[in-house]
Amino acid sequence: MQIKDVLLAPGNGAFFYDDQAAIRAGATQDGFVYVGEPITPGLTSIRIPASSLSIGLVLPDEAVVWGDMMNVQYSGAGGRDPLFDTNQISNLTSRMVAPRLFDVDASRFRDSCTMVFEPVEHLRLPLAVEYGVSQALLRAAAYLQGKTMAEIICAEFDLPLPTCRVPIYCQSGDAREINVDKMILKAVDVLPHGLINSRRKFGVEGQTFMEFVKWVATRTRQIGHPGYHPVLHFDVYGWIGQEIGLEPQRIADFICKVADTVPDFTLNIEFPADFGSTQAQIENYAKIVSILDNWGSSARIVVDERCNTLEDIRLFAEAKAAHLVQIKTPDVGSIADTARAVLICKENKVGAYVGGSCTETDLSAQASVHVSVATQADMMLAKPGMGVDEAFSIVGNEQSRLLAMLNRRRAETENVG
Repeated sequence: MQIKDVLLAPGNGAFFYDDQAAIRAGATQDGFVYVGEPITPGLTSIRIPASSLSIGLVLPDEAVVWGDMMNVQYSGAGGRDPLFDTNQISNLTSRMVAPRLFDVDASRFRDSCTMVFEPVEHLRLPLAVEYGVSQALLRAAAYLQGKTMAEIICAEFDLPLPTCRVPIYCQSGDAREINVDKMILKAVDVLPHGLINSRRKFGVEGQTFMEFVKWVATRTRQIGHPGYHPVLHFDVYGWIGQEIGLEPQRIADFICKVADTVPDFTLNIEFPADFGSTQAQIENYAKIVSILDNWGSSARIVVDERCNTLEDIRLFAEAKAAHLVQIKTPDVGSIADTARAVLICKENKVGAYVGGSCTETDLSAQASVHVSVATQADMMLAKPGMGVDEAFSIVGNEQSRLLAMLNRRRAETENVG
C-alpha cells in the first residue's frame, strides 16, 4: 500500500496568530488590530493572518487524502514552537518527510507515523509537520481499510467501538455577549471560553471577570431551554496569578469565590496562573488542585500553557496537577500522540479535553473529532475559527455522522454474530 506521490498546497488558518506577550503587556486594540510593537520572536506585528500547509498523499488508485499543518494562535508562548512559516515548512517537508512517506505501508497508521517522524540529526520534526502529516496518514489508513478514522484509532490502540458522543466546548472570541447567546440557543455542552486575556477584561481583583461569569450563568437561565445546564469554562490566560499573586492558596481562594457566585454550575478555570516553567507549573497547579479538592469545591483547574507535548501531559496527569488537561493538538504533534494523551489522562483519572486552536482548519478539526470519539475524551473543542456557528457545525456534524456510521457497523457485526 505504497504512497505514489506527495502534494503540498499552501492555505489559510481559520483565525490569526497573536503575540500573547504583547497583549499581556497591555497592547491596545484598534478595531481588529493591536497597536504596538511585537514582543514574541518571529512575529512582524502583534496580530497576523494564520497560514497553513496542506499535504496530500496520492494512493495506489489515484485517490488523494489530505492533512493540514499549522501552529496555534499563540505560537512561541509558553514553550511552544515558533511562528509557522509556510515556505520553511514546505521546504522541510519536501526534503525530509516526502522521501520517508514513499517507504511506508500507508494502511498501517502507527507504524507509518513512527517511521516518518524519526528525528532529523537528533532533532524532532516541527510539531506542525507531525500534526498535518499524521492526519493524512490516518485518512490514508482509513481509506485503504474501508473504515472510519475512529475505527483505525480503536483498532490500533485496542479500544472498543465507542457508543457515546463527546461533549463539545465552544469559544467566544472577543464578540463575547453575542456568541454566548448563540451557544446557549444551540445548547452547547461547555461554554464560553470568554477570552479573558487582558487586565481590562479581568478587572481589579478580578471583579470584571466575576461579573462576566455571573452574567453568563444568568443569561443561560434567561434564554436557554428548560433543563439546559452547561458546564461554564473560562480561559483566564494567567490573569488570576497576574492580578492576585502566585500564591496557590490565594489563587484557590479566588477560584472558590468565583464558583460560589454560580453554585448551580460546574466551573472550569483554564490557565489560572503562569509559574514560569513546566516544573513550577506542575508543582503549583498540584497544590491548587489539592486545596480545591480538600474543600469539596465544584471548580476544576484546566491546564493549558506549559503543558504542550505528550511527555508534558504525562507529567501533569501523573502529578494530578489539573482536573482537566487540554490536549492542544497542534502542540502535541502527531495525532497518534493525541490519542495516547487521552489514554494517559484516563489511566491517571484526570479529565482529557481534546482542544486545539482557532487557527486550525476544517480537515484538522474533523480528524480531531475521530480521535476524540474513539478514545472517549471528556470534551472536545469546536474548531476552527472564533465564530461559534461554523466551528460547532464542523465538529458537531462530523461527530453525528461518525456515530451513525459506527452504529451501522456495530449492527452489522451483531447480525453476523
